[in-house]
Amino acid sequence: MSDLLIELFSEEIPARMQRRAAADLQRLVTDGLVEAGLTYAGAVAHATPRRLALSVHGLTDESPTTTEERRGPKVSAPDTAIDGFLRGAGVAREDLEVRADKKGEVYIARITTPGRPAAAIVAEVLERTIRDFPWPKSMRWGNGTLRWVRPLRRILCLLTREDGSEIVPLKVDGIASGNVTEGHRFMAPGPITVSSFDDYEAKLARAHVVLSSETRADTIWQDASNQAFAAGLEVVEDAGLLAEVAGLVEWPVVLMGRIGDAFLDLPPEVLQTSMREHQKFFSVRDKTGRITHFITVANRATADDGATILAGNDRVLSARLADAVFFWENDLRVAKAGGEDWAAPWLAKLADVTFHAKLGSQAERIDRIAALAREIAPSVGADPDRAERAARLAKADLSSEMVYEFPELQGLMGRYYAEAAGEPAEVAATAEEHYSPLGPSDDVPTAPVSVAVALADKLDTLAGFWAIDERPTGSKDPYALRRAGLGVIRLILDNRLQFPLDPVFKTAFAANGHSATWAGADGEPDAAIAAPLLLEEFLHDRLKQHLKSEGIRHDVIDACLTGERTDDLTDLVARARALNAMIQTEDGANLLQGYKRAKNILDQAQAQDGVEYSYGGDAKLAETDEERALFAALAEARPRIDAAMASEDYTAAMSALACLRAPIDAFFEAVQVNAENQITRRNRLNLLSEIVTMGTKIADLSRIEG
Repeated sequence: MSDLLIELFSEEIPARMQRRAAADLQRLVTDGLVEAGLTYAGAVAHATPRRLALSVHGLTDESPTTTEERRGPKVSAPDTAIDGFLRGAGVAREDLEVRADKKGEVYIARITTPGRPAAAIVAEVLERTIRDFPWPKSMRWGNGTLRWVRPLRRILCLLTREDGSEIVPLKVDGIASGNVTEGHRFMAPGPITVSSFDDYEAKLARAHVVLSSETRADTIWQDASNQAFAAGLEVVEDAGLLAEVAGLVEWPVVLMGRIGDAFLDLPPEVLQTSMREHQKFFSVRDKTGRITHFITVANRATADDGATILAGNDRVLSARLADAVFFWENDLRVAKAGGEDWAAPWLAKLADVTFHAKLGSQAERIDRIAALAREIAPSVGADPDRAERAARLAKADLSSEMVYEFPELQGLMGRYYAEAAGEPAEVAATAEEHYSPLGPSDDVPTAPVSVAVALADKLDTLAGFWAIDERPTGSKDPYALRRAGLGVIRLILDNRLQFPLDPVFKTAFAANGHSATWAGADGEPDAAIAAPLLLEEFLHDRLKQHLKSEGIRHDVIDACLTGERTDDLTDLVARARALNAMIQTEDGANLLQGYKRAKNILDQAQAQDGVEYSYGGDAKLAETDEERALFAALAEARPRIDAAMASEDYTAAMSALACLRAPIDAFFEAVQVNAENQITRRNRLNLLSEIVTMGTKIADLSRIEG
């Protein structure tokens, strides 16, 4: 057994690419080794700004010798066919075996592939990995042909055994492999010779390189937290920034500085965003939540304990924050100077901003959202006038100077400006909240006005792109329509809203220049106007994905997509949850089988007879106790199910339906439906029709698999 160490040493790799690159190196190398017949016990990949490293331990020393049989042409085949087979198999004619099969005698070649030493396989796999490495962006340099993210300087490739180590020989674009790496660019420059992974990691540490990105991140966070705590402060958590900064340094040195007093009145989100985006600084707040300090991470220790580095960072930060103060003050003047029409200058600018070439400007879109929010408002408990007002102001900050500089602050700055202009709290909050939820873990707005505008925003987006036939296909979703669909679902379900979406769809499609009707003259969906139906189907598909984590099966949702309320998502989910629970019980599972049996017999009889058995059976014509018992059970269950459905108590409806399990089982065990007496047969088929009709009030149980 051997241990393999690989290091690809280059100029600085962008931090955002390092984690994926380390995973790709591990995957490509280990997959290649296994495909070539080697096995290994484990593998670990690492990344720093200047290196990708891979350690594979427990690697077999050579691939096994293998023998395979390859079937060739018939013995009577032409010589040209046999010669072609010999060339492909790499054997001579005298090495072939003749074997009889059902088609006659054929040639069989036994091909033996000798094992290969690990070093040869590693060299082959690593060269292919380097040449075909899937960097998002890559470059060429000098006169070479190799493409790498940044100029590749060294290839380290070692196989280590108990008796020592050997360099795996290979050369890629003039770069020969070796056993040499380098330490920190400034604190320990120069070559370092290594003999194993443990030796490699230890010598890098002495050369001021922390190999593990997780260790670098932990060091940064602990040092930052300790410095802040010592000053009575707290570092604002930012996992994304921590991972990025850990990819910018090989020897992290944490320094804390103070933000100038002239900038402390900026909103904390502005301070945090400016420092994160431009300087990669962590924000530090005091006990009141006010951001007063920053944390920067240097890539080296200095004789003055970082004072020079900190002073330089402070100068750059002050210049950035001075710009932010300028934007903030200019925007506040607009918000405070316009009275009731304070947003008019910004909204006027949005008339010249295209939302989409086929869907008009941002100003036109705001008009659509405002009208839709007014329509939705009563269904979500919001005041229509206030919802329309909030919708017209929600995107005004897109024209502000601050959002132009920091687009990620859209909505948040709108709330600040609306508050400064004296708007009601719920109107101001809507500017920030109407974009939510942005993902499956994002908070969902609960304030009625925010909910109305958030729904209007997302439904307008969906209707608009559906109307112009720009829908998600496969993995492509350039307009984030799946996210918008999930947002609609979560807004409705999390707030337990119950209202039909069809009228809202029609309004949204009509506003986007699409026919508000649902079907052609013959009552069937017309190809030119079927987009609303396709959108509803899209939302149902997203709903299935959303409910997957609850354990609700797709076929259960499909079964509930019956009746006239499939556009009421809350009602649909309530029925699906109740049905899902029922079919997991013994009674429910058996009832499902009885229902399917009844429907299959009924469908076959109707197809054969050319008539519909849907008029209800007559208990007076029952001939057996089992028939009479089923008639009685249906008569008892019918009002219970109807009452439960009317009150939307679907658990009670499912319970009443499950009570039919025993009489249905008994009926099928004792009664022959297709009796010779036609009156009896028709009566029994009409009885089955009652079972199917009663079940279909809740769901189409025939859609449930199993």
